[in-house]
Amino acid sequence: MTSQLNVDTIVDKAGSGGTNVKVANNAVAVAEGGSATTNVVQGLCKAWFNMNGTGTPTNRDSFNIASITDNGTGEYSSSFTSSFDNADYAMGGWTGYPGSRGSIFGEDSTSGIAYATGSFTMETSYVSGTNGDTINMDVTYNNQMFMGDLA
Repeated sequence: MTSQLNVDTIVDKAGSGGTNVKVANNAVAVAEGGSATTNVVQGLCKAWFNMNGTGTPTNRDSFNIASITDNGTGEYSSSFTSSFDNADYAMGGWTGYPGSRGSIFGEDSTSGIAYATGSFTMETSYVSGTNGDTINMDVTYNNQMFMGDLA
């Protein structure tokens, strides 16, 4: 026998609405097919942004991003409103410039800037020739998302 719960609104104990309702860390959702499950909290995107990187960088929209800093041509740092628990989070992104191609990548220890729990530094660039060299450039569309455990 299965049970089903249908509700219009979930509120906290004080009845103040859904903004303070806590979901257990191990909350599990069953996939559409019924056999696979996923950990709801672990599977959420913890931060993301859609930014215009030309001129003064501005977020078109974002979540859990406190600020974006322009560090020079094609290099930006994003500060998280809520920090990650460790620097082993995952990042995915896409960047584009009208009429061209671009790439987005995070800094690493070889460039002197490591992942940090409270921020992430990225570079946007294009391949300048057949030898694979890249040149940093400010691009119009920067989209990034971050997955991991918040502190």
